[in-house]
Amino acid sequence: MDVIVYESGTPGSGQSAGESRIFRHAHDDVRLAAFVRHSRALWREWEAEFGVELVSGAGAVAIGDSVEDKLRVLSGLPEIPVRLLAPAELAAALPILADFQGKAMFDAQGGAIRTRAAFRALAGTLEDALVADHVLTVRPAGRSVEVRTGTRVDRFDHAVLCAGRGTAALARGAGLDIPVEHAAHARVTFRVRDGASAPLPTFQDGSGVFGETGVYAAPSADNRRYAVGLSETTDVRQDGSLADPAALESLSARAAAYVRTALPGLDPEPDGYVHCWVTRLPWGDDGVGIWSAGSVSAVAGHNLFKQAPALGEALAETALSGVVPAVLRPESQLGKS
Repeated sequence: MDVIVYESGTPGSGQSAGESRIFRHAHDDVRLAAFVRHSRALWREWEAEFGVELVSGAGAVAIGDSVEDKLRVLSGLPEIPVRLLAPAELAAALPILADFQGKAMFDAQGGAIRTRAAFRALAGTLEDALVADHVLTVRPAGRSVEVRTGTRVDRFDHAVLCAGRGTAALARGAGLDIPVEHAAHARVTFRVRDGASAPLPTFQDGSGVFGETGVYAAPSADNRRYAVGLSETTDVRQDGSLADPAALESLSARAAAYVRTALPGLDPEPDGYVHCWVTRLPWGDDGVGIWSAGSVSAVAGHNLFKQAPALGEALAETALSGVVPAVLRPESQLGKS
């Protein structure tokens, strides 16, 4: 097929901003874990095609009582190598972490997604197909679909909507109702003290031992910085404004306080920030789905970066066949908590 990609800004500057994302297999829904496993294989294919590392080989560490649930779900997928870590093994794998004697696990095929490298490779491949313009409306027009931008009116056989916070509004104009919930989020970057002798894994902390639960973190590509965020978000009003404009600063301050307690291997003085919008579906933080009708399809959900290759494959299949893969239909509630 011939493809046009509309992008109103620099590719990767919206909800995907920042140097890294976590690739992990652990999910509450075993179907999503299997889908992510397939996506990991596609990331490897992209690495071979583009000749660049896109997911680090340092693995993913998780701590807290929820580790047992994660391992139980993944036990149904024995081809994903995960294991418990003893305290000494945890200290060796993540030397920037304070002493922790609780439950810990290691996902050997997890790691940090090199987001900027991925966007450079993908945008470079699609350079001739990129149109720098904002889309106002997408609507069915007979047997085709009309796309109106700031300066163009184009028609296509099929349109795929993947516009982050703007997806639901564009989809509504095409007759698709996506029950997405908006919020805002902060992630703070800290410098690694004295450098790290080996590549650092990604990290999730659901233990509460260090004062917070729902913490996640990932290293930069040069291993000199570590981005730390809380899963907690701040509410957004109907008009898109923040209900409490000071809430992002509060989340950032809590991330810094967590670092002082839990990650003594980091300098607790913030070195950078990522503020972004979050789009969640009602059935869970990891919920994802594809809505499709006629000549328009749309994808929505949260924590989607690791799924990008597999979602792209599914969206292409939907555009060509007119049929959404069963597991990604909204009624399947993929990623349900």
